[in-house]
Amino acid sequence: MKFDRSSAMYCSRSRQFGFSIIELLVALAIGSLLIAGAVFVYTQSRNSYAVNDSVARLQETARFAMSVIEPDVRMGGNWGLLNDAELVTGRAAQTAGAVLGGNANKCGTNFAVDLFTTIEGTDAAYTFGVARQPACNPAGAGVQANTDTLIVRRATGNRVAATAGRLQVWSTRTSGGLITNGVAPAAAVPPGGQVNDVIVNAYYVSRDSDNRPGVPSLRRQGLVPGPDFQDQEIVSGVEDLQVQFGIDPTGSSGIATRYVNPGVALPVGTQIVAVRLWILTRADAAEVGFRDTTNYVYANRNFTPNDGFRRVLFTRTIQLRNRIRV
Repeated sequence: MKFDRSSAMYCSRSRQFGFSIIELLVALAIGSLLIAGAVFVYTQSRNSYAVNDSVARLQETARFAMSVIEPDVRMGGNWGLLNDAELVTGRAAQTAGAVLGGNANKCGTNFAVDLFTTIEGTDAAYTFGVARQPACNPAGAGVQANTDTLIVRRATGNRVAATAGRLQVWSTRTSGGLITNGVAPAAAVPPGGQVNDVIVNAYYVSRDSDNRPGVPSLRRQGLVPGPDFQDQEIVSGVEDLQVQFGIDPTGSSGIATRYVNPGVALPVGTQIVAVRLWILTRADAAEVGFRDTTNYVYANRNFTPNDGFRRVLFTRTIQLRNRIRV
């Protein structure tokens, strides 16, 4: 029997079928669903990463702000070898006549030397001392509405050399005094005595950051050589600072029985033993598709932003090492 090669090849080829239109459409639909699913998962992952990154930055901002304020507050009322401002000469109340001249009174008369009020604050106001000068006005477009201020006065932890032009405190175990001329008495020579720089920091929240209008920031008016006061930005992204003082009405237990807002009149003999802080951080820019409708209730504030900025609220209670008697 004769074998026809051409016929065999034709039959083999005739049995090779391709995809039908229906099969192609089904495959295309399945492929499109897989691609759409992959794009959706990628988009969600990217959005989640962006949200987590934003929240992490807000938390980092709040922690940094707390890390600056907390040691300042904790050491309030420390005057070298003393913790009793009554033993330090040269101090003066803000209602008395000025004991220093020039820019030492920029933020108020005797604002730098008022050791009577080691820790103080204002409730929803930027006032600072009596007769505050325009040079001590808040930076940028002004202070953020409804925010508190916190003023801390203390000495540095490490002793230094007496230096002219700096507000310093010399101290022994039984006495001390303020100096600006760089001349301390013989009693201040170690180991019986020492000299420390005086720190005065007045914290507040501004509506603007340096070179970034509209982005709120935590700032402070701080005592610098001169003596003078200089405005300094601590960190941007802080929208609110609220302060309350923990008090011991009896002045004996050292335990805070209640917390009061700055400016509340307290009975004589009351001790301030703790400071409670709230810091609200806010993202630099509004987030597309997000709306903050959280009802924030803390200190004496109660508000709902209803905008596109993401926020994080931090709070901390700081115990004072040196109780402050009112």
